[in-house]
Amino acid sequence: MKETISYLQARAMVSGAVYPVDTETVSLAECAGRVLVNDLFAADNVPPFDKSPYDGYALRSDDSLNASSEHPVTLRILEEIPAGGVPHYEVIPGTAVKILTGAPIPPGADTVVAYERTSYTAESVTLFAPSAHNENVVLAGEDIRKGELLVKGGSVIDAGVMGSLAAQDISAPLVYKRPKVGIISTGSELTPVGQALTPGKIYDSNGYSLIAILEELGCQPNYYGIVKDDVDSISAALEKGIQECDLILTTGGVSVGDYDLTPAAMAAIGAELLFRHVNIKPGMACAYAKKDGKLICGLSGNPAASLSNLFTIALPAIRRLCGIADYEIKEFPVTLANGFRKKSPGNRVLRGTLEFEDGMVKLRIPESQGNVVISSLIGCNAAAVIPAGSGPVPAGTVLQGFLIKKL
Repeated sequence: MKETISYLQARAMVSGAVYPVDTETVSLAECAGRVLVNDLFAADNVPPFDKSPYDGYALRSDDSLNASSEHPVTLRILEEIPAGGVPHYEVIPGTAVKILTGAPIPPGADTVVAYERTSYTAESVTLFAPSAHNENVVLAGEDIRKGELLVKGGSVIDAGVMGSLAAQDISAPLVYKRPKVGIISTGSELTPVGQALTPGKIYDSNGYSLIAILEELGCQPNYYGIVKDDVDSISAALEKGIQECDLILTTGGVSVGDYDLTPAAMAAIGAELLFRHVNIKPGMACAYAKKDGKLICGLSGNPAASLSNLFTIALPAIRRLCGIADYEIKEFPVTLANGFRKKSPGNRVLRGTLEFEDGMVKLRIPESQGNVVISSLIGCNAAAVIPAGSGPVPAGTVLQGFLIKKL
């Protein structure tokens, strides 16, 4: 077990300690946010036939070649085809078909002229300009071609994926189960929300913050409540969580004080301690372990410190547990909209919100970045890292950043 390691080493170690959970078949209507298991290939073209994008007239482009305002061309209407209907006649020279949006192009026709570009009666339509071959025709397979890769396994099912699966008549795709993640809040000073505070006590905010994050990631949070600062009590909660969940998150008890007992509880249940500290602030104090193939992430009891560590170290592992193929954190340059006045002897994680300003995307950081300031995380969607050894950083500084939630 290593005591202090770099946050990049810690991130890689934690991500490598987990694997996607089991799979299940789920109704497409209930698949939003789930993760596909397999690559899916298109079985059919979408659309399956050439169709009209407008209300208008389907005809032969050759019949319109000489049409002009001075020499209009009049064609005889054979029939009307509504959306969902089928043609009964072939379009031959000198004829046209009235066609509604989404209706199939009749045989013989190769172009569509919109209503507003014509003059028409119930029996005929008059053209005033030529219309080219395949003009205003949505061709079969224009959206999706039969045989092409529709969506990769490990992709999150969003609106585009759901619509594409529906268009292929895939009613129950194979997806990864939502991983169960246990949440344990340690600390004898904590009081459950809904109970009156007594002197020296505070409410457990960490548990509820983690519930929100895990729900957004696609997990099933299992909140075990508050556990007092006692090795046996913490051990029992960990054992229960290991039996019932795929991953455990704890908050509190990971520093070096007399009542920081989470690492001892991990050792008591036979968990393998991976590391105790990482070189980031806030969030340096932590304790990561593994038991029965399941990861235990021991986070700080300070609200901002716990979430800073979670976002920087554990987020990719949780995404991998969900089955997401592209689980790793993607860093990108971000420009600070406002400055940070303190020095950073070690790597410092700044939380903030991406904003569009002066023609560019910037990261605006809350004034307070303290370990215990949970309210400054409201609305935050990204973070940036100040390298160790840096002095105060002014507005306009470019840092490496990463997303901490969906935009």
